[in-house]
Amino acid sequence: MREYESGKIRNVALIGHSGSGKTSLTEAFLFATGATTRHGKVLDGSTVSDFEDEEKRRQISLSTSVIPIEFLDHKINLLDAPGFTDFQGEVRSALHVCEAAIVVVDAVGGVEVGTELAWQMCDEYHLPRFVVINKLDRENASFERTLQQIRDTFHAKLIPVQVPIGEESGFKGVVGLLSMKARLGKGDQIVDIPENLKEAAAKARIELMEAAAEGEDALLEKYLGGEELTPDEMIRGFHAAVRARTFVPVFVASATGDIGTLPILEGIERYLPSPLEGMPFTLEGMEEKPGTIHADDTGDLALYVWKTTADPFVGKVTYIRVVAGVLHSDARVWNHTRGAEERVGTVHVARGKEQISVKHMHAGDIGTLAKLTVTATTDTLGDKAHPVPMKKPVFPKALYAVAVSPRTQADSTKISPTLTRLCEEDPTLHWHQEHSTKQTILEGLGDQHIDVAVRRAEAKYSLGLNVELPRVPYRESITRKGDGHHRHKKQTGGAGQFGEVFLRIEPLRSGDYEFDDELVGMNLSKGYLAPIDKGVRSVLEGGVIAGYPVSGVRVIVYDGKEHAVDSKPIAFEVAGREAFKKAVEAATPVLLEPIVKLEVTVPEGNMGDVLGDLNTRRARVAGMDQNGGKSVITADVPLAEVQRYVTDLRSLTGGRGVFAMTFDRYEPVPPHIAQPIIAAHKKDKAAESDE
Repeated sequence: MREYESGKIRNVALIGHSGSGKTSLTEAFLFATGATTRHGKVLDGSTVSDFEDEEKRRQISLSTSVIPIEFLDHKINLLDAPGFTDFQGEVRSALHVCEAAIVVVDAVGGVEVGTELAWQMCDEYHLPRFVVINKLDRENASFERTLQQIRDTFHAKLIPVQVPIGEESGFKGVVGLLSMKARLGKGDQIVDIPENLKEAAAKARIELMEAAAEGEDALLEKYLGGEELTPDEMIRGFHAAVRARTFVPVFVASATGDIGTLPILEGIERYLPSPLEGMPFTLEGMEEKPGTIHADDTGDLALYVWKTTADPFVGKVTYIRVVAGVLHSDARVWNHTRGAEERVGTVHVARGKEQISVKHMHAGDIGTLAKLTVTATTDTLGDKAHPVPMKKPVFPKALYAVAVSPRTQADSTKISPTLTRLCEEDPTLHWHQEHSTKQTILEGLGDQHIDVAVRRAEAKYSLGLNVELPRVPYRESITRKGDGHHRHKKQTGGAGQFGEVFLRIEPLRSGDYEFDDELVGMNLSKGYLAPIDKGVRSVLEGGVIAGYPVSGVRVIVYDGKEHAVDSKPIAFEVAGREAFKKAVEAATPVLLEPIVKLEVTVPEGNMGDVLGDLNTRRARVAGMDQNGGKSVITADVPLAEVQRYVTDLRSLTGGRGVFAMTFDRYEPVPPHIAQPIIAAHKKDKAAESDE
């Protein structure tokens, strides 16, 4: 692949609802430009974008693929991003390194959940965008209906730059409103406009010209003066209007039918901004330097890592965006995030799983580096003397959790490093050890997200995992004061053991645990307080009534007895432990459950169903509000009731409901729910004793 300067590069994210045809559109571009000799199909697993085994099995994109297209002396880096909601972290990473986006909409399904999410993310990143109404050759497809639905949903100023020739099975090409010519097939057959479309094309061209005139003051003055704009002036003006996000161009296509693909590529080259014109990268944590960095070959080298993957053959592959400077093969760069040097071998351009070597990469380009040692996603690389820490994307918080455990003894040694690698590759994945339940918790954005991660762990790292519903991290506490006394006496020949402890416990308003004493006189030496404290702490870990950690307790040792010969630290550790258990039993213990704050955003039509469902989950609704045609419900809900809420909410709202969840506090579990939990613990303890 040849070398391209910044002005000849276009970085474009392909986004939209799952199944709208993004990957098929990418295949059509590759085939139309001669990069491939056959048109890959999603159904038979032959696409360049979806090259992972799991993607072929599911027939959907699971991660963002980079597909560079060489067209009209330009390089178009297409980032084919997943459309399924669980993988929106991949979409955010892609948008973070692009100057523009193409929102692909199904001409049959219209605006769907993924379309709304894609549009919202484009707004967050202030990105210029195209709309491609795809699948216009399908039964029940409609250009006008879909166009109007997009306008109604997003209130955007949509400007068609084409008029479709036919619909459904009769769709065979487009009318280009700039050239006023009909373009059949993929766009390489140019003929006159059919008679029945001339009037509609002329009307649509006027709208396009008016939009182009608004892009530049001089052009607007000329147009208002009664003069028509030339094609070059229309391109220049519309380019400026699109870049300013004043208008959104609309294209039509059938990706699987190879219809209308070349005009879209021409539109990308003409109307979308290059890295030189795009939004600059924002710096963070810099006090003496400007807050942004622009694409500039003459600047200090700055690379942003937006994705990392593990390849079974190549090893670790790091996807980078050259933000500034020129990256050369066989260079050395400094990782400003990790404080370590990395050696760059050959710089590559990725095309799906293919790696194409290049000598240099200019500012604004996207490429890959192999086998970097410490670098992870969102790191910044560059010259050691010129640190440029770049702002990272804000990734959505985890909404779905599972408990994972090693399938075999051999897997137990690999679980920690493998989960860490998976989370480094995907910033929306997280894992931790839950102390209270002694489980390893893996968190993500949904059941499909977690399922893919578990399958990748097995396929890429040979780690077998068992998956189950996490135990709720309950806690135990007390509601009033209680006393406990225990004498530990052991005499079985030889040195004996003796220790007697009197203690009192009381609820602690703030904090988890305090240990104090009120010893007077000479009954008990203060030197034995440390072992008593140790004994109490051992019970705090394992609980008293249900096997969960005890919190919110103050312990006061007020008396005890010791023996001049037989008293030892171990004796007082046992006595302290048993005395504390008795005190807890006397202090009316309760089981506490985690309460989360839930903020649910749903279409207004689903509000009643969602409120009804929340009431069945012991929720306390704190407020209801309206925000841009959506209903926002805030509520306090026990975690135990919403462990699978991401799946349930999608079912209730057809996928259009979203929510955020944050831990707030612990509250007592209602008796009718606590009793079975406590009974089950006692039964397990009894079974252990029998063994």
